[in-house]
Amino acid sequence: MAKIISYNVNGIRSALSKGWMDWIKAASPDVVCLQEIKAQPEQLDLSIFDDAGYKHYWYPAQKKGYSGVAIFSKREPDHVEYGCGIKAYDDEGRVLRADYGDLSVMSVYMPSGSSGDERQAFKMKWLGDFQQYINKLKKSRSNLVISGDYNICHKPIDIHNPVSNATSSGFLPEEREWIDSFMKSGFTDTFRHFNQEPHQYSWWSFRANSRAKNLGWRIDYHLVSEHLQGRLKRAAILPEAKHSDHCPILVEIEL
Repeated sequence: MAKIISYNVNGIRSALSKGWMDWIKAASPDVVCLQEIKAQPEQLDLSIFDDAGYKHYWYPAQKKGYSGVAIFSKREPDHVEYGCGIKAYDDEGRVLRADYGDLSVMSVYMPSGSSGDERQAFKMKWLGDFQQYINKLKKSRSNLVISGDYNICHKPIDIHNPVSNATSSGFLPEEREWIDSFMKSGFTDTFRHFNQEPHQYSWWSFRANSRAKNLGWRIDYHLVSEHLQGRLKRAAILPEAKHSDHCPILVEIEL
C-alpha cells in the first residue's frame, strides 16, 4: 500500500515553524508531494528530513522565495525526473516526478491567473502544454499519479460560492472545461471517486475568516490514470492540518 500526501505548504519554512514536521511524522505517508516550497534546499536544515526517514528531492524556482515543488519519499525512487522540458515552466519549478516500479508520482504546481491578464494567459498556455506533455508521457509511464495544486475548481460543488466566482480565475468556464477534458483524457479524480459530499475544500483565502467559516475552494487533486481505479483504497481531504492556506490531501493506492 502506498499512502501519498500532497500539500501546498505556501512556504516550507513557514510550515516548519508551525509544526509541520511533527505532523508529517505522525501522518507517516510513504510519499509527500509539496508545492509552493518558496525556498532553495540550501536555505533549509535538510537533516530533519533525513532523520524522519525521508529521501527528499527538490525542484525550486529560479526566483527566490517563489513557487517550487518537492517530493519526500520513504523509499528511494528508481528515477527522478526534474521538470517537464519547457524552460518557461521549469524556471518556475512546477513539475517533479518520481518513478517506483510501474508507478509514477508527480508533484505539480499549476500557475495561478489571479494576479492579472498576463498570468491568466500564461496559465492557459500552460494548461494546453501540460496536456500535451502528459499525453506523450503516458506512452512510457502509463500508471500516473498527478498530485498537486491545480488552481482550478472542477464543478460548482468544489467551490463555496459558484455564482459570485463565475468570473474568478480558478473557476472560469475555460479552466473548468480544461480540467474536465483532462480527466476525460484518462484520469480519475480520486477524492470524488469516494466522496460526493459538498463543502469539501482544500484552500481558503486568508481574508474574512474564510477558513473558520469553511468558505473554500477544492483546487488540490490526486488525479490517477483511469486503469489504477481498481487499486484505489481511500482518498481524503485533511482540513485539520493548519500549516498553510491549503490543507493536505491524501490518497492510498495498492501497489
